[in-house]
Order: sequence, then structure tokens, then C-alpha cells
Amino acid sequence: VQLQASGGGLVQPGGSLRLSCAVFGFTLDYYAIEWFRQAPGKEREVVSCVGKYTGDSYYAEPVKGRFTISRDRAKNTLYLQMNSLKSEDTAVYYCARRRSDYRGQGTLVTVSS
Repeated sequence: VQLQASGGGLVQPGGSLRLSCAVFGFTLDYYAIEWFRQAPGKEREVVSCVGKYTGDSYYAEPVKGRFTISRDRAKNTLYLQMNSLKSEDTAVYYCARRRSDYRGQGTLVTVSS
């Protein structure tokens, strides 16, 4: 099992980024998957997750209306589209299979002018 997160970078406030999480070793549809972030000095925060089968999504209040989680079944890849980024979104972002120890290596998002 492997999750490979990518797509982070430096972006100005108000900008956009799309994170990708390529999954190997299991089928995305069969598990709930989440994006969480870890900023220096702050606790880990789940920003979004998508449920198995139906794909019901959840968003944390700070990102609601700005972030969108989606899945590409053909590519077995999870995405997080992040719009209207703010400085407080700066963090390392991870994708993970919920209720497991499987997670990606993290990708750094820096929002700064």
C-alpha cells in the first residue's frame, strides 16, 4: 500500500493549487480517504475527507467553500482543489486512508506574498 501526495508549492494569497494523491495497493472507492494538514506549532487538522462507495464529502469549517475533494476512479487518485488560499492554509498536507496507518509523505503548501 502506498499513497503519493504531490502538487504543493508557493502561492500568493488568493491563489489556487491542486493537490494529488496517487494510491497504490488498494481501490480508492472501497475506503474513506482524508486530507489533513500539519502546520508548525499547530495540531494536526483534517481538512477534508471522502467516504467510501458513495463518495460523501466532509470539509472542515476553515476551508468550506474554498476546497473541493474529488476522486478519479480510472487513475485511482484523490485530489484536493484549493482556491482562495490564505496564509493560514500554509502547512504540510497529507493524504491518508482513514482508520489506518497508511498515509502519503506530505506535500508543502506555502501561501505568502
